[in-house]
Amino acid sequence: MASRGALKRCATVFDAVKNDDSGEENLEIASEEEMEAQKEEEEVMDYKEPTMYDSLLESLCSFHSHLDHKLSKEEVDKLEKKKWTYKWVVAMSNYKWRGTGECFLKELDSYLFHGLKPTLYKHWLGIYEKSGGADFDSSKQRLFFSICNSYRDILHHNKKPFYLKGLEEDSSTMDAYIMHSLNHIFRTRDLIKKNEAKLAKLQENVKADVLNNEAFFDRGFTRPKVLILLPLASVAFRVVKRLIDLTPPKYKSNVEERERFYREFGAGVSEDKEAEDVAEMSESKRNSKPSDFQTLFGGNNNDHFMIGIKFTRRSIRLYSDFYSSDMIVASPLGLVTKIGEAELYKDKNVDYMSSIEVLIVDHADVILMQNWSHVNTIVEQLNRIPSEQHGTDIMRIRQWYLDGQAPFYRQSIILSSHINPDINGLFNHHCLNHEGKVKLASEYKGVLPKVVLQIQQIYERFDANTAEDADDARFDYFTRKVFPKIKDSTQGGIMLFISSYFEFIRVRNFLKSQEASYCLLGEYTEQRDISRARVWFFDGKKKIMLYTERAHFYHRYKIRGIQNLIIYSLPERKEFYSEVVNMLQGSSCTVLFSHFDQLRLERIVGTAAAKRMVTSDKDVCIFC
Repeated sequence: MASRGALKRCATVFDAVKNDDSGEENLEIASEEEMEAQKEEEEVMDYKEPTMYDSLLESLCSFHSHLDHKLSKEEVDKLEKKKWTYKWVVAMSNYKWRGTGECFLKELDSYLFHGLKPTLYKHWLGIYEKSGGADFDSSKQRLFFSICNSYRDILHHNKKPFYLKGLEEDSSTMDAYIMHSLNHIFRTRDLIKKNEAKLAKLQENVKADVLNNEAFFDRGFTRPKVLILLPLASVAFRVVKRLIDLTPPKYKSNVEERERFYREFGAGVSEDKEAEDVAEMSESKRNSKPSDFQTLFGGNNNDHFMIGIKFTRRSIRLYSDFYSSDMIVASPLGLVTKIGEAELYKDKNVDYMSSIEVLIVDHADVILMQNWSHVNTIVEQLNRIPSEQHGTDIMRIRQWYLDGQAPFYRQSIILSSHINPDINGLFNHHCLNHEGKVKLASEYKGVLPKVVLQIQQIYERFDANTAEDADDARFDYFTRKVFPKIKDSTQGGIMLFISSYFEFIRVRNFLKSQEASYCLLGEYTEQRDISRARVWFFDGKKKIMLYTERAHFYHRYKIRGIQNLIIYSLPERKEFYSEVVNMLQGSSCTVLFSHFDQLRLERIVGTAAAKRMVTSDKDVCIFC
């Protein structure tokens, strides 16, 4: 472990880049810095010593118990092995929570609000009751906050998204993680201000000795502590608006840059006219697209954004500099762009990611339709030792930051409407919280009843030895068993529905090599080519159409002329299965699957049926 004396001697390693330009701009910046310093000093002067009751609550606070825990070498070695044993299960309605370590959900009444600041709790309770809620202690908000407040890593993959189940459907989950984030930020600030107030009373000659006391190790390398990743600016608009609503009045007497935020994230929708304009926009397009599509994509669809949020004594500052922010809200693409710039240019860095203690990935299912590899890149970049000091008092950095153990103290919360191997992989291999893990286990009924056509749905199972071999095995089965029937058939109107873009390219190249009659409808197909392909397919000029899940996600095309549907790979989103099958005008639907598709399969045919299908002696299963 690095000693504090050694750290003091090594502080010069962090040679921050200085801006030597002169002129009015520098005077302006200096003025802002002076104002910030004055505000910080006022906060210290205003700090009140905690009462005995406050001290008792602090001793029970999960914030302190989580961050003050000292990891032993044995614990670190165990965490680095990335092997998790889920020891307990707590059943709730149609799903179960499973967790590592000791079960805490059975003792909610005594555990729930430990460490939640009373001001936050009272304000939250008031909002709940004002909205018509009657039993906060039994609410979904209460339950999910308790799970967040345990500081364990969380994988919630049965979240009912607002665009499918109504605007208020997932607000309970959103409220809980926002309140947890606010509590973490305010608890961090309280601890720093308390220590600042104590140090302000000491003489300079004794401060150095006092700073060796672990009680004063209260910060990371940089200020930002919470990172929220969201797929679209419209979703970020919804989350930040709710964040402002849930912040008690005493902390938001002024919300700086609110109008700019509404202009840039709300697509120009003012706060007063937002509901009216959104309703009109939805009405104008309701006839052409499904309602869930309009709800998700009816606002600002920008997927390249990043905003810092700072909480001062009595105000919220939007668009704050990232290094002076408490929270960063970003899209994966927006943050990955910053990481890329830091790799290219020496004068840029992303050190503000070094001290993130709460990571929230909301609407992970939508991010899957964008580019999940961006999330992996971001998580791998988190909690690295920074390249510069950034003005931090190095003598007050927590020891586990200096020892490179920050990933073991970061809480990661992943929220999705469904799970897939990519999300599972991130949760299992990059979420290493010493508190342990909590994840959902769900039972699915399937979506087959939503298929309104009286047709046979023929499921054909192919064998694959490993998950890595599954793509090759699928392609081999298609070329040997399925394509010969297509090739010999005189009938057109054959749609191949393909989930993955890489599979799409592979099948396209194969059809080209076979000189097959085909057209393409993928996510990167030009609009003029899409229109031409749809006409060719409907008129029978092209025998086969390749259609991707992402193209359906972003456009929801209604394809006419489908006589024979072949689902080459099952869709990630279960609702797409019935939507695509219901476009069929013929009587034949064939689905290819292996036992490595069980996660997708159970969402479509149901958990019980999926288990039978992947273990059955028969390779073919028919649903009518």
